[in-house]
Amino acid sequence: MKLLVTGATGKVGRNFLGAFLSRDEFRAWDVVALCHNRTLEATPRVRVIFGSQADEAVVRTAMEGVTHVLHMAAVKESPDLAIGVAVKGMFLLLEEARRSPTLRQFMLISGDCAVGHIFHRYPAPITEASPRMAYPGCYALTKVLEEVMIEQYQIQYGLNGTVLRAPWVMEKDDFRYALSFGPGQFGGPAWSTLISAEEEVGLAEKGAVPLLLDAAGAPLKRNFVHVDDLVGAILAALDNRAAEGALFNISMNEPVDYAKVAEYLAGTRGLEPAAIRTPFHSNWLDNSKARLLLGWQPHTDFEALVERAWAYERDPGDPRKIWYPG
Repeated sequence: MKLLVTGATGKVGRNFLGAFLSRDEFRAWDVVALCHNRTLEATPRVRVIFGSQADEAVVRTAMEGVTHVLHMAAVKESPDLAIGVAVKGMFLLLEEARRSPTLRQFMLISGDCAVGHIFHRYPAPITEASPRMAYPGCYALTKVLEEVMIEQYQIQYGLNGTVLRAPWVMEKDDFRYALSFGPGQFGGPAWSTLISAEEEVGLAEKGAVPLLLDAAGAPLKRNFVHVDDLVGAILAALDNRAAEGALFNISMNEPVDYAKVAEYLAGTRGLEPAAIRTPFHSNWLDNSKARLLLGWQPHTDFEALVERAWAYERDPGDPRKIWYPG
């Protein structure tokens, strides 16, 4: 078997490769890593091809003899790159896949931005049958387009496509910095869109943690997943007949409740909660389909998410770095 991986140098890609290469059931598989802005060190089982997935010749070379595709490469809020990577690149990969005599599965890692995560209100838990509703920006739009493209290739050509739709992926100390005030904040929403600069400075000095409130004034509930659990879902879906032609939500069993996080951090670390009103909506990404059909279970709940983030000691050679805007 030969697995093509795009986005292999990213957060999910790096964690996936380590887990995949160490698993006995995949010991006879080889990997082709298609890299662009960053690269990997080649090994006897990992061949590295450097180039853009928007380059037809590069994609054709990368797809030679491939039996499985794991497509994770993406751009965030970069309109100048979005069409080339997410639309043309996806199209070229799918075209090679449908023509391939060896391909068995094409797996796409999507995101809950395709259903608007906290930007749109859903009256019930978000399932795989819920309508796609991108939030403003090109990143969410590209994820909707990618999901629709693979769906249509299934309909048009009988392609065996699998989509894993994940919310915000956490690793290392990400969650701690997602809850921090000041210049070290990771991800969004940017505090400058919700509070004044003076308020942010004051909260940073106190070491406060945000207790976000939704549009109705209740504690916000937002979906997360730890990278280890997402990697577990990818491994469970890879070459699995139960994943044929299927879309799965891959998330924690319950969304993270900002009130529970604030209470937990106050009790365990004496951190003061700061209530912040937002225009966002609480949503619940339902992962029951993946638990039922793939036999997969997430192992990181909100307490484990907190403990892992606060206990993580970052190596001096591994500074926090933003690889993409947005």
